[in-house]
Amino acid sequence: MTAAVRPPVVVVYGGPSAEHDVSIVSGTAIAEALAGAGYAVDQRLIDLDRRWWRLPAGHVRGDRPGAGYDDPGALGASGPETIGVAIDGLAAARPEPVVFVALHGPFGEDGRIQALLEAAGIAYTGPGVAASAIGMDKALFKRIARGIGLPVVDWREIRASQWAEDREAVLAELEAFAAGNRDPRLMIKPSGLGSSVGMTLAHGPDERAAAVDLALRYDTLALAERYLPNARDLEVSVIGNDPARLELYGPGEVVAGNEFYDFAAKYTPGLSETSTRAEVPAATAAAILKIARDAYRAIGAEGFSRVDFLLHGEQIYLSEINTIPGFTPISLFPTMPAAGGHDFAAVCTRIVDLALERHASRVEGRLAPGDLPR
Repeated sequence: MTAAVRPPVVVVYGGPSAEHDVSIVSGTAIAEALAGAGYAVDQRLIDLDRRWWRLPAGHVRGDRPGAGYDDPGALGASGPETIGVAIDGLAAARPEPVVFVALHGPFGEDGRIQALLEAAGIAYTGPGVAASAIGMDKALFKRIARGIGLPVVDWREIRASQWAEDREAVLAELEAFAAGNRDPRLMIKPSGLGSSVGMTLAHGPDERAAAVDLALRYDTLALAERYLPNARDLEVSVIGNDPARLELYGPGEVVAGNEFYDFAAKYTPGLSETSTRAEVPAATAAAILKIARDAYRAIGAEGFSRVDFLLHGEQIYLSEINTIPGFTPISLFPTMPAAGGHDFAAVCTRIVDLALERHASRVEGRLAPGDLPR
């Protein structure tokens, strides 16, 4: 694709979720890479109240922290606009833009923003409405994965209504679950959030109530998973629309700097270590790539995703799928495709191309009254 025919790209980041600041890091990095590749880039920041702001042309984050975006007007941003006005503006823009969704967490990664863009007929990056909703809901994803025979860690689900009604009964169920695992430790987390926000490794019964309270601050459903001591964190990058022609890279590995790969371990520079090539047997790597492909296909993902695994001894467990993975300086998703000759900018460009490809395939004719089955 030549620069002359490249469409404008609107990079949307921020959002109302607890992953707001991480999204800003991803979105500004994507915008800078695409601008350097010759795209006309427009950056939109969504604040915590779901209002849309348009940042000045050529905006660069530099080393500005997430808190530096709390007052978009101080950055020279115009706005705010309501969601409806912002979407209408994108739909009316000419030439038609591609929206690069760089929103992490609820609203941006769970199908809601995708549904708005889909309804308005706007091209956008990443998986569609259904795949995004399934990928964001860890409980639903695990049920589907187990249903088609993919290996997942055993878990229990805790609804906020159950917790509010009878905490002791829930804690008794968790105690029985942990006893069956022969290990008192449970990983407790919100079902619909990422970046390890609200996630706790509860070492024993005395830590579980606080862990559930924390998880349910962010969602109405929490998961308690069996803990796998000394498990390795592995990741696979998947890129593509056609299920028969997917590009898979990795597995890469994360060595957490804390007891587990929590928020601090993920985003504190130098605390954790990553490798784009995990040292695992060839047969293990091949099995992981096959499971990643199966998971991507199972939810109907398109565009790109990152699939996460736990390797416990020789046993592979599918952990989750991230339909809008991080594009931060320490993120593995955009760096693992280097094995295929794709640098950061090339990955972003490929994702835009896939968005256009999918959008073109979804063009539908407008029905007339005579087309209706009357």
